Amino acid sequence: MSIASDARFWDRTSRKYAMGAIADQAGYERTLDRTRALLGLGDRVLELGCGTGTTALRLAGDVQAYLATDISAGMIAIANEKHAAGPIPALVFRTATAEALTPDAAQFNAVLGFNYLHLVRDLPGTLRRIHTLLAAEGLFISKTPCVGDMNPLIRFALPAMRAIGKAPYAGVFRVADLSQQINAAGFNILATESHATKGNDNRPYIVARKR
Repeated sequence: MSIASDARFWDRTSRKYAMGAIADQAGYERTLDRTRALLGLGDRVLELGCGTGTTALRLAGDVQAYLATDISAGMIAIANEKHAAGPIPALVFRTATAEALTPDAAQFNAVLGFNYLHLVRDLPGTLRRIHTLLAAEGLFISKTPCVGDMNPLIRFALPAMRAIGKAPYAGVFRVADLSQQINAAGFNILATESHATKGNDNRPYIVARKR
């Protein structure tokens, strides 16, 4: 299994994924509202793992520039179809990974990663790359399934599902582990929240500032 195989998985499932409903719509709206409040009109924003662009299309109108990326060309194709139906001048979709992006003088004020960090194969390396892409005191905002805190049956089922092509790579870590990794990559965590409307879905919303 490799990054290329992960991309092929998401390409195969992109159309089905696009038709799926958001499991907790109210929790999702809470995440959008919280994120929107953290972003400014003059901000340059990068979203990693943007999928079919649903979140980008909701947030991009409130910032100066918004680059939304995903490993899957299939996902980005669907995102561009949505964008064509309701263009937002500030928004650009691109097939790319964090590692493929080159830092420049106009670094990002915020990097977003929703339902993303558990899917990367080198979590410490990706977090360090995000740190590099951010401007001084920039924000990294994430919402990540922490499989290590979920029902053990999920942890046991993942390898079998990957073996038959029914799941992509997924890292298994706890909230405490993720927080430690974010801190080690050069961030100060400002807030850790749960936006679930029913109990705890073990997907902490974390706001961290580059130090």
